[in-house]
Amino acid sequence: MAAEGYAGQLIGVVTLLGAAVVAVPLFKRIGLGSVLGYLAAGLAIGPFGLALVSDPQSILHLAELGVVMFLFIIGLEMKPSHLWSLRKQIFGLGSLQVVVCGILLTLVGVLGYNAPWPVAFVAAMGFVLTSTAIVMQVLAERGDVNAPRGQRMVSILLLEDMLIVPLLALVAFLAPADTAHAAADPLWQRLGVAALALGALVGAGLWLLNPLFRILAKAGAREVMTAAALLVVLGAALLMELGGLSMAMGAFVAGVLLSESSFRHQLEADIEPFRGLLLGLFFLAVGMSLNLSVVRDNWINIATGVVALMLVKALCIYAVARFAGSSKADATDRAVLMAQGGEFAFVLYSAALAQNVISENINAVMTAIVVLSMVLTPLVVVLHKRFASAEAPSLDGVETPHDLHGNVLIIGFGRVGQIASQAPLARGARLSVIDLDTEVIQTAARYLNFKVYYGDGARPEVLHAAGAHHADVIIVCVDKPEAATRIAENVRSQCPNARLVVRAFDREHALALVKMDVDTVVRETFDAALRMGHEAVRAMGASDIEAQEITEDVRRRDAERFALEIAGKPFAGRALVLGNIDHIEPPPPKDKPAEPPPNPA
Repeated sequence: MAAEGYAGQLIGVVTLLGAAVVAVPLFKRIGLGSVLGYLAAGLAIGPFGLALVSDPQSILHLAELGVVMFLFIIGLEMKPSHLWSLRKQIFGLGSLQVVVCGILLTLVGVLGYNAPWPVAFVAAMGFVLTSTAIVMQVLAERGDVNAPRGQRMVSILLLEDMLIVPLLALVAFLAPADTAHAAADPLWQRLGVAALALGALVGAGLWLLNPLFRILAKAGAREVMTAAALLVVLGAALLMELGGLSMAMGAFVAGVLLSESSFRHQLEADIEPFRGLLLGLFFLAVGMSLNLSVVRDNWINIATGVVALMLVKALCIYAVARFAGSSKADATDRAVLMAQGGEFAFVLYSAALAQNVISENINAVMTAIVVLSMVLTPLVVVLHKRFASAEAPSLDGVETPHDLHGNVLIIGFGRVGQIASQAPLARGARLSVIDLDTEVIQTAARYLNFKVYYGDGARPEVLHAAGAHHADVIIVCVDKPEAATRIAENVRSQCPNARLVVRAFDREHALALVKMDVDTVVRETFDAALRMGHEAVRAMGASDIEAQEITEDVRRRDAERFALEIAGKPFAGRALVLGNIDHIEPPPPKDKPAEPPPNPA
């Protein structure tokens, strides 16, 4: 019997893993993202799909640890000084969004569905609490967690996580007099317990965790360090849960307290595999939790509720973001990404049901609305990304070129252009610079003492306005090979007397530029790679003279090979390349062409 029980559990685990392995790569391949893949897989294998898994709620409770671990990792990347700098966004922007959304969503319930105001308020506030899991996953996939727009969303999510305690207290206050006011702890007692739990966590983080990890590091037991990392995350979550706060908040605080520790990177590496697996399990459980029979029986209320609540919340978020000074694109992005309800709604609705504030039917309907909003959000994000028009660049402090007269013109002022500018300036050049990236232009003016003009060097009229016909030397430093080629073609036709120096992306690009009669082609990785080889030879014990001779020999052989390739013999120089095997395959016969290997830089 025990063996059959273990086999049943193992089948469940294999089913969950198999669903994720099949669905997530498929959805990412068609451009719908991993979150939607997990949700669809959960719906497919859940009780209302193929019924391969029968108890999604137990999985959901376990999988919430994925959200907890995600917040711990976010905390590790956010030092206390940085968190303090976000206080206005957390308590100002976050409070404004919560209050405005809460009022308007409550009015939707009262005016649109004739719900009593306590019921409408609880339903609305559950939907106000955005899904931390979905927002953080999408931000992480886009690489926006530490970007300004991402930090504003993280700040709002932190405030919403802190709201769960006062909201649960309000539910007890709204309960009918004959149910459980006596059973509920007083508000002052709840707040005191929460404060004590938070204080204990901060104290442990400041005085216990670093000494603990130093002792474990000296012991040299790698698996014990992993166990300690899990202990910190789960212990902090448990402490906050006992204190009436959210587990995610506890993990986040623990991460912040360890953000300046020398063990930070080790902790992140230990937690990351568990975080990814459990967060994926969370999305699977959300998909499995969608009760299709409730949706079928109440489909009109649920369909209109999902549309009304998501639309009103999105409009509120957009209005608050614009009021707070965000651009239209940032405000729209925030509204699209945060328009759903979240996992804390389930906690709030369960407490309201236990206190008889809402009925079982309203609990089921609102839970279905929240789950559907979570399912729809990744799809809406994909549609917004696909069909939204690109944001026009901000032109604050940006000028277009007009009748410039520098004797050196630099096109493209990224990391290469900034370094390339120094030698001409050191020799007294009058420098004109153009770039297409407004952020680069504004940064150059603010921090580098450079005047950079906005313009596309691939357009002849821009070249003329930038003074290309007056320049003795034109340096093309753009990082896209197609753009560099177009610019070189225009310069050659418009300014035949100017010396042209062009950055080449790789060897093939360099060959194409040389054939266009570019005066000097600089392969962007070549000199750096030679320098690395030079230092490696010195590290092997060679003298400076020997290392220099070897480096010059490599440079000479590469130049000979390059000359053969310019002459139209792509394989003729292969013997000049040193390899770590003795046999070199001959080039394919002309009547049986094979795809050539990629040319080294």
